[in-house]
Amino acid sequence: MPPPGTVPAPLPFSGEQFAPQLQLAREDARSASGTYEPPVAPGLVPDASPALVGLSETQRRAHAERLSHAHPWEVMDLRQRLRWVARFRAGVALHREQLCKLMEEEVAKPFAEALLTDVAPLMAACKWVEKRAPRVLGPRRVGGTPFWMKAKVRELRAPLGKVAIIATWNYPVQLLGIQLVHALVAGNRVVVKPSERAPRTQVRLLEIAIEAGLPPGTLEWTGHSREAGATMLATRSFDHVVFTGSSEVGVRIAATLAKGLTPTTLELSGRDSAFVLADADPKKAARCLWAATTLNGGQTCMAPRRVLVVGDVYDKLVAGLAKLAGKAQPRALIDERAANTCKELVAKALGRGARDLGLHGSEPAALASNVPGETVDRFFRPTVLAPCEPTMEVVQGRHFGPLLAVVRCFNIEEALRIHGQCDQHLVACVFTRDRSVGELLGKRLGLTTVLINDCIMPTGHPGVSIGGSGLSGMGVSRGEEGLRSMTRVSHIATGKHGIAQLSKPIPMWQMGWLSKMLGWWYGAGKAHTLPKAGEAGGPAPQAAAAPTLGRAGEGASLPLAPAAEGAAPAIVHSTPLPVTGVGNAGAGKRPL
Repeated sequence: MPPPGTVPAPLPFSGEQFAPQLQLAREDARSASGTYEPPVAPGLVPDASPALVGLSETQRRAHAERLSHAHPWEVMDLRQRLRWVARFRAGVALHREQLCKLMEEEVAKPFAEALLTDVAPLMAACKWVEKRAPRVLGPRRVGGTPFWMKAKVRELRAPLGKVAIIATWNYPVQLLGIQLVHALVAGNRVVVKPSERAPRTQVRLLEIAIEAGLPPGTLEWTGHSREAGATMLATRSFDHVVFTGSSEVGVRIAATLAKGLTPTTLELSGRDSAFVLADADPKKAARCLWAATTLNGGQTCMAPRRVLVVGDVYDKLVAGLAKLAGKAQPRALIDERAANTCKELVAKALGRGARDLGLHGSEPAALASNVPGETVDRFFRPTVLAPCEPTMEVVQGRHFGPLLAVVRCFNIEEALRIHGQCDQHLVACVFTRDRSVGELLGKRLGLTTVLINDCIMPTGHPGVSIGGSGLSGMGVSRGEEGLRSMTRVSHIATGKHGIAQLSKPIPMWQMGWLSKMLGWWYGAGKAHTLPKAGEAGGPAPQAAAAPTLGRAGEGASLPLAPAAEGAAPAIVHSTPLPVTGVGNAGAGKRPL
């Protein structure tokens, strides 16, 4: 182990060291006979890799041919790439304060936020990858082979090739760093286009990655101007492109790459909701919502834009938010345009009857910072508006700053309708004392990630994947699914010449016997005896089994079954809130 406070020396290899061994591999692969043993390059142990166990001589020759044309990083054993991850993590830890200061200078991110929301999540993600990548990316046996097939199938994960990452500025270290680690540990070569708003921060991060011991040609980057990204995509070819940014730019990138059918991962902004149900703890919900609204100056793609409140908890929630908003101080946003957009939305909402809760708290804030045109700068006071009508422009959430709209809903059905009017969904928050109700509502929302009794922070878990819906993007990043997305699946099937049986006609008596055998094996005789859905012993209909939520005595109750079949969302729980009696004996339903 290196002494504390130092960065381990780079790995003892370079691209030039591989040339003689790869040349031998090319020659051996073309030899006409003899037992093939692939040459071992420094730092590489090809035959020791589990991916090669059980391969035939022909398959090994084909593997050697591929190695002879591959980049050294691609053919390197996964264990060696994980050593680089450890060195990179150590380098980030060593230079953590330098990275934080650069973020403070370029995007006005306070040191504490830079350390806790950018640097710390990246280091945690590195640790997670070091421990779990061998299982996620390692070979596995594919079970369930039909009895009549007689074949053994193994699933391998291979690099995509060359991956482009177009980085964003709001979390310049965390987002780029995790995307970089996932792409590199999967064996890809990477080209990064740094954000024009945080070029020094991200270039320093890339330099730390190089210093950790990457072979030449594994990682490179372009200029940071806006035009650099478009030029890169127009003049170079990639096997996959990762983009994080606005939906408008994401749509243009998708259209450009669609011409060449280049796969993409688009992590775009959300305009999501927080649901506060009648049994929620209003004080804790208010603190979570306020922290999520003000974190990073409100410039977080997963931050709630609107709060949909159902039931009598509304007044207590608004009082808690007012107390916090009354102490708010102006916050520097990324530019004047972002600040002015928020100010204009505040002015329009106030004109339609909404109140600025910061002016009704215990320590009223100065209104001047939120009047459009009075000051032309990048500062905006974090603001909560209530009550807001669903048709107000601020409820649509087309802003990127510390501005939150509170909407009082008649019942959960109305809350879901307001939420559904938005076409950008990334993450939703649900506040309730009943965990099961929160999970059911989360499934109904149809999102990749749903947070119960918390906002934003649980998404920093290295194993949680993020994936947008609609104009919030496509593909998945982070977590196991994000790591797998940086590879292509390869199935190696070893048969016993089974298809040779079809080279000549099969006698009818054999076909008759085989037909009866297949019918018996797959249950033809039980087709009329198996219970149907809803019958005793059979699966119950999902909608019938799901509880319903409705406001006691008014409005229609809404079944909280999933709207469509598909992968279950990641339901992330915070510390459970204390459960108290919230039932309504008279109505027989949970009041909302």
